[in-house]
Amino acid sequence: MNFIAMDFETASVQRHSAVSMAVVVVRDNQLVDQFYSLINPGSDVRFDSRNTAIHGIVAEDVINAPMFPDVWQQIKQFYTPEQLVIAHNAPFDNGVLRATLGHYGIGAPHYLSLDTVRTSRKLYPQLPNHKLNTVAAALGIDLEHHHNALDDTVAAAQILVTQATTFGVDPIKPLVKVI
Repeated sequence: MNFIAMDFETASVQRHSAVSMAVVVVRDNQLVDQFYSLINPGSDVRFDSRNTAIHGIVAEDVINAPMFPDVWQQIKQFYTPEQLVIAHNAPFDNGVLRATLGHYGIGAPHYLSLDTVRTSRKLYPQLPNHKLNTVAAALGIDLEHHHNALDDTVAAAQILVTQATTFGVDPIKPLVKVI
């Protein structure tokens, strides 16, 4: 399979409050490139202690980080109509991307999207839940720092590669959405 995987962490429940993002590129089922950045969400964004408790990123960590428009310049080439973009809980990550682009007045791209939560529910109904750490553990995938955007992105990519090589792409294809 060829695809990119993405993950965001946010400062608060505001979808445009991205504080970190990762993208990994998978070609022929191999991770061939990766990108990670902290993101300065702007002075108007307040950090929620619940979010910080999850990912550990505080306002001081992102003071000198680039703003999202600068990050977008480095990754926008991956978001094309024929590109498959996956995430574990893709509605959240797609929502963060769209809200953050909208916040900065940047047009949202169109791409193909696949949610590995949905593929995992379909292919592993016996699991007690389909959280990223649960699915990764069940598949023997190392998830060193859960809620670190890069580690989560790598794990999501490995989940989809494992699913595609175990079950083939036929049960996965119907779950692809156009964004």
